[in-house]
Amino acid sequence: MPGRIRKPAVAGQFYPASRTALTGQIEDCFMSDLGPGALPEPAESGPREILGLIAPHAGYVFSGATAAHGYLALAGDGVPEVVVVIGLNHGRAGLVSAVQTEGAWQTPLGDVLIDEDVAGAIAAGLPQFSTDPGAFIVEHSIEVQLPFLQYVYEESLLFVPVMMAAHDIASARTVGEAVFNALDGRNAVIIASTDMTHYESDAAARRKDRILIERIEALDPEGLVRERDARRISMCGVGPVAATIVAAKACGAARVQSLAYSTSGDVVPAGEVVGYYCGAIRR
Repeated sequence: MPGRIRKPAVAGQFYPASRTALTGQIEDCFMSDLGPGALPEPAESGPREILGLIAPHAGYVFSGATAAHGYLALAGDGVPEVVVVIGLNHGRAGLVSAVQTEGAWQTPLGDVLIDEDVAGAIAAGLPQFSTDPGAFIVEHSIEVQLPFLQYVYEESLLFVPVMMAAHDIASARTVGEAVFNALDGRNAVIIASTDMTHYESDAAARRKDRILIERIEALDPEGLVRERDARRISMCGVGPVAATIVAAKACGAARVQSLAYSTSGDVVPAGEVVGYYCGAIRR
């Protein structure tokens, strides 16, 4: 096992800290009223049409059922060689962009090995990004995707964590092109980690998020960033989503299948909510 193992930062907060409880909560996410209503059964010989997935990263009790729609779709699509997860830096340990190029990430379900070849190629295309594993130490946006991936793919999973601090369209294009160049010809999935509108009324969140989802469905990274900025919509992972669209389009993406949308108000009614979206970018 590689020496550089990134320990979980939000186990026991965003999701349970024990294997048994975590597995149970993941299954609850799939089977809940807001979830897809079925447990994933990985298809070894699936069509592999999904090039990218957009999934939320809040606590599982709030966004896990929405994310489960995407992971059920991934399971039925076949097994990729590598999954690149593009998250954002929420800034709790400084605004650094980074790619971890060796080692593993740990969750209560075990260790997920980093694909060193792909990670090294992405890092080579992003020389301005740090490769210090310590840059990721408290960031949750990538971490919360891993237990779902482990539940679906088990020991076959290899991944690469990419963390963005800048969310302008130029940065998104740079990241997306580096990811595409590293994955060209590979059987891979790119996951963009994002939540949508934060801390507005349920009606306002749904209205604003619909504007952004329309840009995602149009595979329009420029329009997504433009609308998010011009309307001051508090979607946190616009950079990762735009970068994923750039990379997926270069890989041959033709359409986006919107799978689920919810707000935290669907779980706990409140005056202010956070929006969650899940969509699959397909060939």
